[in-house]
Amino acid sequence: MRGLSWSRPRPLLLLLLLLLSLLLSPWPVWAQVSATASPSGSPGAPDCPEVCTCVPGGLASCSALSLPAVPAGLSLRLRALLLDHNRVRALPPGAFAGAGALQRLDLRENGLHSVHVRAFWGLGALQLLDLSANQLEALAPGTFAPLRALRNLSLAGNRLARLEPAALGALPLLRSLSLQDNELAALAPGLLGRLPALDALHLRGNPWGCGCALRPLCAWLRRHPLPASEAETVLCVWPGRLTLSPLTAFSDAAFSHCAQPLALRDLAVVYTLGPASFLVSLASCLALGSGLTACRARRRRLCLRTAALRPPRPPDPNPDPDPHGCASPADPGSPAAAAQA
Repeated sequence: MRGLSWSRPRPLLLLLLLLLSLLLSPWPVWAQVSATASPSGSPGAPDCPEVCTCVPGGLASCSALSLPAVPAGLSLRLRALLLDHNRVRALPPGAFAGAGALQRLDLRENGLHSVHVRAFWGLGALQLLDLSANQLEALAPGTFAPLRALRNLSLAGNRLARLEPAALGALPLLRSLSLQDNELAALAPGLLGRLPALDALHLRGNPWGCGCALRPLCAWLRRHPLPASEAETVLCVWPGRLTLSPLTAFSDAAFSHCAQPLALRDLAVVYTLGPASFLVSLASCLALGSGLTACRARRRRLCLRTAALRPPRPPDPNPDPDPHGCASPADPGSPAAAAQA
């Protein structure tokens, strides 16, 4: 019985010791559990937009939330922002302010139809931009100029009928450009020349027109052959005909009838000599006109002086023209006209 009486207080004593250890601990276990239960990447955290879901590593997922605009609260710690399948119809200036370290931006299927020329300002670290499956019809010059680190750009599935070199700007690191399923008939001259690192160009699904305007694109394709599966689907149509031809089938000799584009030095000469020759011609015309006007005025003064000094003569029924050529008989200022009057 005595042994039983001594064994009962042991569990109570152990419980008291455990409570004392928890209270005296410098970092209680319950605080550690609370910290692990609410990670920094959860919704509502300072580094994550309130409506999005973020995970460690800087990924913010805002997909398919019917968002009408880019969410506020973008952080410098964001590396990837997924905004696909929303309702972002326009990108205003500085739409991604605060996300200067962003490297990946997905804006697929938003019904996007307007991108301000300063929408991507501050995204100098961006490497991948997906604008596919939207409603873009035109891009303002300088739209992508701030994206100097861009490596992949997708404009597929839009309504682009023309793409100017100034819209893309000089993108020295761009390696992949997707232009399929637009309304492009040709690429503007000089567009591909400003993309020195480009080696993947996706072109199918456009109404390419067989003609001289395709010469720069065909020359680029000869240096960067398309995969066989895609080369068979990149076709152009001849004007006024229903004949389709693959773009890869055109050699440089096929464009021998086309006018050669002027070199930069030739353009400089034209733009320099053109205005200069116009100004010289204009000055010559003005000088010649002024000289003729002065000669006529001097001749008229001489004729008036000669007529004043000439003695009066009886009127002649059949007057002859003035032998000096100063005035015709019908000239009101001539002596004959005065005599007739």
